[in-house]
Amino acid sequence: MTPAPPLIETHGLSRDYEVGGHTIHALHDLNTTITAGEFVAIMGPSGSGKSTSMHLLGCLDTPSSGKFLFDGLDISEFSSDALAETRNRKIGFVFQSFNLLARASAQRNVELPLLYGGMKHSKRAEKAAAALAAVGLADRVQHLPTQLSGGQMQRVAIARALVNDPVLILADEPTGALDTRTGIEIMALFQELNARGITIIVVTHEQEVARFAKRVLRFRDGTLIEDEAIAKPTDAAVALKEFDRRDAP
Repeated sequence: MTPAPPLIETHGLSRDYEVGGHTIHALHDLNTTITAGEFVAIMGPSGSGKSTSMHLLGCLDTPSSGKFLFDGLDISEFSSDALAETRNRKIGFVFQSFNLLARASAQRNVELPLLYGGMKHSKRAEKAAAALAAVGLADRVQHLPTQLSGGQMQRVAIARALVNDPVLILADEPTGALDTRTGIEIMALFQELNARGITIIVVTHEQEVARFAKRVLRFRDGTLIEDEAIAKPTDAAVALKEFDRRDAP
């Protein structure tokens, strides 16, 4: 069996910020490889470097030093326009606060990345409807965010992340605004997407959420301190059944 190719490679990746005349070493000498099809959780307390690493791996920022290869491309020195194009074509983002347009339907929200890419309206509508169906919202296409539950809004956000057929989905605290059961549902969806071959990176401060992944990267003081393979990740479908059984009267 041919091993999966590396999707992400970092070599001495570092990011410094100048604040009030002082240099803040937000990320120092990150050396790691994430292969295509992995499900990785990034953990660490506030100020640990996990958010900085997310911004770099998601092509939202450029490093101060080091090398970053993404899907075979050296993007360490990419321009802002080149980074934006890479993000739009290859990366889907999911955020804790959903980041949906309040006055736009679920379909319109999902169409946004396609609109930025210049796709024609009929094709946008078709792909958005398919993405919403893929996350279980085929019957909520025309609903506004105010007409949806928190879990449904996060599913819309995931559909938006999926609509451009990305090679990577990067989720920042995706269960942070959800109750426990709904959070497990969202992690079940991520596990389903990962089983289809999509690389998933979840940034979280919750150990229970990280255990749904197959690998955990832990950061402290801007440094990667642990890279742990999860021998037996939590099965979200089983976790849902157990949760419902405990919660039953």
